[in-house]
Amino acid sequence: MNTMLAARLVKPGDPLVICDVDIPEPAFGEVLVQVEACGLCGTDIHLAIDGDLPVERTPITLGHEVAGVVVQIGTGVTDFKKNDRVAMFPSAVCGRCRFCRVGRESLCENSKVYGMSRDGGLAQYVAAPANSLFHLPDEIPFDIGSIVTDGVSTPFHALRSRAKLRAGETVAVVGCGGLGTHAIMLARLMGAGLVVAIDVQAEALERAAALGADLTINPAEQDPSKAIREHTGLPGVDVALEFVGGNETVKTALRVLDKTGRAVLVGVGMDRPSLPPLAVFVGREQSVLGSFGMNRSDIEDLYALIAAGRLDLTKSVSARYPLRSVNEALQQLASKDTGVVRLVVAPQENKGEV
Repeated sequence: MNTMLAARLVKPGDPLVICDVDIPEPAFGEVLVQVEACGLCGTDIHLAIDGDLPVERTPITLGHEVAGVVVQIGTGVTDFKKNDRVAMFPSAVCGRCRFCRVGRESLCENSKVYGMSRDGGLAQYVAAPANSLFHLPDEIPFDIGSIVTDGVSTPFHALRSRAKLRAGETVAVVGCGGLGTHAIMLARLMGAGLVVAIDVQAEALERAAALGADLTINPAEQDPSKAIREHTGLPGVDVALEFVGGNETVKTALRVLDKTGRAVLVGVGMDRPSLPPLAVFVGREQSVLGSFGMNRSDIEDLYALIAAGRLDLTKSVSARYPLRSVNEALQQLASKDTGVVRLVVAPQENKGEV
């Protein structure tokens, strides 16, 4: 068999085309991975439904949250062998630039993002550089292994590397979808003294409370700053994480900060939010930080926590779809159904939704 099934973006904004394409041959330093699970995220929505993110070429196979099994080894590969269980970093990184050399792979100057610059994992097979792979522990199912590479590691990076959260500090999570849900779980695990969930969807707030949020706030019904002051007796929180990427949600993140508070902006969008009056912002020594993606160490450490039983993600996969139903899955994700944490496509499955 020389062909495989793949979900291809032919025109940004149009449904993905499910078709047969040639199985890729791994180049020097690459391996061929049989994809067992590929998670979906907001980037896929921007590409396949909104059509507002650029791609290097079309057609291109989407999918950057990938886990599977090595089935073929290219020349020059020594760290992996056939039948190894693996997961993929969301982009093929060079390993040589100034950022890769210091473990900041998300900022790689030569990065090729799967689904934007090179074919990704919404296919039965994908070729990937060995230096962008992880050994996936036997204790971790493929679907969970796939979503960790972005949906869990992104908020972990925001909390650990950008916010530099310290045990006992207070945290507000603005936007409690897939990323925000995992941020709540991780903030708890990392020792946050108080976790506040802020969202306009009742079901998202209920889920946040069930996962350990101490206070849930619907900003359409009450002022978050006032609610936090009344609940804690404090002027604000130490860390506010924003996962939406809009003007109003960024304003909310800034308004709920205490003195020396750090607002970490993770949500991606084209809005241009403004700072508070400088007399307030400077006088309170507050910080605004961008947080993009994750580093290899974030994914590796999360796998260690899961394998050790310290982090339970068994409820994070809301549904699995076969590859032929990927457009249905994307529509569900785009609908902002707050019952969804993460959706996973299983390319080796040819039956209906499971």
